[in-house]
Amino acid sequence: MKPGKKRQADFFFLILAALFVAALVTTNLIANKFVTVDLGFKVFKISAGVLPYPATFLITDILSEIYGKKKTQAVVFSGFFASIFVLGILWLGNQFPSIDGSPVNDDQYATVFSNSWRVILSSMIAYLAAQFVDVRIYHFWKKLTNGRFLWLRNNGSTIVSQLTDTTLVVLVLFVGVKSFDNILLLILDGWFFKVIMAALDTPLLYAAVYFIQRQFGLERNQEILD
Repeated sequence: MKPGKKRQADFFFLILAALFVAALVTTNLIANKFVTVDLGFKVFKISAGVLPYPATFLITDILSEIYGKKKTQAVVFSGFFASIFVLGILWLGNQFPSIDGSPVNDDQYATVFSNSWRVILSSMIAYLAAQFVDVRIYHFWKKLTNGRFLWLRNNGSTIVSQLTDTTLVVLVLFVGVKSFDNILLLILDGWFFKVIMAALDTPLLYAAVYFIQRQFGLERNQEILD
């Protein structure tokens, strides 16, 4: 690859990695708020953190398709360490009392962030498991189909990995806190919502992959190599 194209490829990679980390960190920060989302045919009860989370799987699918398994897993690890770093910052912010007139006092800060360690811990356990499941299944289907049926590996990998993610998050957060029926409802609602979002983002995946392949002259099933 020519030096100019290589710089462009690296730039696209950094942009995707930055969006991935931003979506992941945001997911953790707003996960304490639970909302209802009405899609017409069903009303979902989900954590607000579920709203940006499907973007992480779309991004890892783009990375897997264009940059390969190794670089995608590197981004997954970077998201993990970024979330741990954010957890440390939240803890540090709680060590200093607020001053008079502060727009956010200690009680408000504690209300929003006191449970963040448990949210981030549960999210990170689920995140690592689900992302590696997603990447492995994606590449399994990519190899098996010789790069055809992009929609199949996009949705197939997400269906399994999101079930893994949602189940682990809800179990870690709510076992011993909520009833089994409530836990099961949260798992099913969260998973079904993510599956729907995965189906809806399929055209975006096709568009992104087509654009990047055309930009760098890649053939089907060809990845950008170092």
